[in-house]
Amino acid sequence: MREDPAVAARYERHRRAVDAIRGDFARLPSGAAPRIAKRTSNLFRFRTGKAAHVARLDVAQFDQVLHVDPRRRTADVQGMVTYERLVDATLPYGLMPAVVPQLRTITLGGAVTGLGIESTSFHSGLPHESVLEMEILTGSGEVVVATPDNEHAELFLAFPNSYGTLGYALRLTIELQPVKPYVMLRHLRFGDAAAAMATLDQVCDARSHDGRAVDFVDGTVFSGDELYLTLGEFVDEAPGGTSDYTGMDIYYRSVQRRDIDYLTIYDYLWRWDTDWFWCSGAFGLQRPGIRRFWPRRYRRSDVYRRLVALDRRYQVTARVDRFRGQPQQEAVIQDIEVPIDRVAEFLDFFHREVGISPVWLCPLQLRKQPGSGEPRSWPLYPLDPDVRYVNVGFWSSVPLPEGREDGYYNRLIEDEVTRLDGHKSLYSTAFYTAEEFWHLYNGPVYRKVKEAYDPGGRLLNLYDKCVRNR
Repeated sequence: MREDPAVAARYERHRRAVDAIRGDFARLPSGAAPRIAKRTSNLFRFRTGKAAHVARLDVAQFDQVLHVDPRRRTADVQGMVTYERLVDATLPYGLMPAVVPQLRTITLGGAVTGLGIESTSFHSGLPHESVLEMEILTGSGEVVVATPDNEHAELFLAFPNSYGTLGYALRLTIELQPVKPYVMLRHLRFGDAAAAMATLDQVCDARSHDGRAVDFVDGTVFSGDELYLTLGEFVDEAPGGTSDYTGMDIYYRSVQRRDIDYLTIYDYLWRWDTDWFWCSGAFGLQRPGIRRFWPRRYRRSDVYRRLVALDRRYQVTARVDRFRGQPQQEAVIQDIEVPIDRVAEFLDFFHREVGISPVWLCPLQLRKQPGSGEPRSWPLYPLDPDVRYVNVGFWSSVPLPEGREDGYYNRLIEDEVTRLDGHKSLYSTAFYTAEEFWHLYNGPVYRKVKEAYDPGGRLLNLYDKCVRNR
């Protein structure tokens, strides 16, 4: 694998970068909490003010694809590589990662230590399920190589959903899957959630619908009586050409207007990024007069995310709302999973109590591992291997009722998700008590692995980071 001089040079640079960051970690002041200095973020936990005693670790040298092996269908990748760069490296070989999260600047390490999902998750699970090996800088300053069956297997299995509190992934080896040049989309409309979920369950079981293969599945909810399932199939040709949703046309609107559509595989993978699903509307970008003059290179999720961060930092929208006498808004930005047979129940609650639309749907089930044919257990996000879940994503703000404090809607959602035997991603705000949190996210296993790999508590505790927002 490393006989090619260019590949060998990349691995040598990686080795030097590992030595450098290990040295940087060792030189940190004893009381300082290490954090990585990332150029981009897709988290929606905004810290208020500057945290004391924080030391930044430079990870700029960990953003390269080291090697793509088309014969074994694997890629060796540094932890800060964005999926945009990873896809650019694998598609020329006719390959892609098994799960490609929707936004270009999500990093591979971020999708594994956090969680990622996309329309292949109904058969390929979550991004960490196609990881073969991880090189991790732990909280004790050591660099270890963890696999599912070596002496660091406990760290390997606990790493997903640990959000950098057990260590940072410096290098990962992942499986890839073959692709075709185009994806044919079929948008199926439903008048109620129960009927949509019944069809979705059948599609996921059969990986086909009406005699055609289904390689990708997700859905869009516009209201209680307007829901769509979008079924994608790899194809070799695109009769009549392909659509382009990086210009004036907007992808999510096409779901309502087209029965069949064709995209290149590249454009399919990033179909949601141009308009950040539908959230670009907050910047007026869905108005033709504004969109026409907004440079195409800035129609990207990372640009919008930076604008939101600036707004949160300087409280621009909140100040304008107060000036206009508008009620305080609560940000309701969440992705949750509930069993497929409880989705209609959740959506009924959500339409009634929260009222955000559109809403994104994405089915997922733990992946059956090659060889054993059985799913692995990932203790910090304990999905039932026998249950098919549906991710429900909603990203907006809601006026707070008079007398209610910030967190009111998010807490309602947390309680309902727990009642429905679901789970909630931790990339955004959370309001659980410590007792609730550790019950849901397997506190005993977390504490055991934390003690083994961060015995001095240098890295943040998962509850402190994801709920207390430290």
